[in-house]
Amino acid sequence: MPTGLKQTSSVVPIGFSVTESAVGTFTQSSVDLNLSPLDREVFVVLSVNLDPDTPHAVAGADTSVQSSLTTTSQTAIANLDNANCLATSTNLIRAAGFVDGGVGFTTGFFETPVGNLDYIGIIATNDFFIQVLGTGNPNPKTLNGKLYGYRAQATADIYAALVQSEVLSA
Repeated sequence: MPTGLKQTSSVVPIGFSVTESAVGTFTQSSVDLNLSPLDREVFVVLSVNLDPDTPHAVAGADTSVQSSLTTTSQTAIANLDNANCLATSTNLIRAAGFVDGGVGFTTGFFETPVGNLDYIGIIATNDFFIQVLGTGNPNPKTLNGKLYGYRAQATADIYAALVQSEVLSA
């Protein structure tokens, strides 16, 4: 248990989904955690599972589906070098120069982090954000996923520091 936090719930899985608003358009959605700021409630993230659609195989063209989950609103797909990014995933097909088919690749943050971590992040504001972006696909793409964690109450000083850190790093 992180210092300054007291667990107030069992582990909760939170499912989410977002679909591109139009083909090849960065789309973001927020997921409300219904945290109580009066009770200094935060959400301790244990793991994230991102499951983006598979890109279309288009002869002679590279296609991809990128996705991310962040604690703050973004204007593009986030990578793990972003302090507010908890998970990211990319599915792509490299087909430029190929008439038939291509080579598929998948990259992503592991569902369960490597090592023995107590948690992978703390969400101190009331929601988190999910993003999806398809490139070169004929149809809009979707990201489905699940966030696992628990609610906790923070001491006043820890809560203030977490909220300030999250908001100022947006």
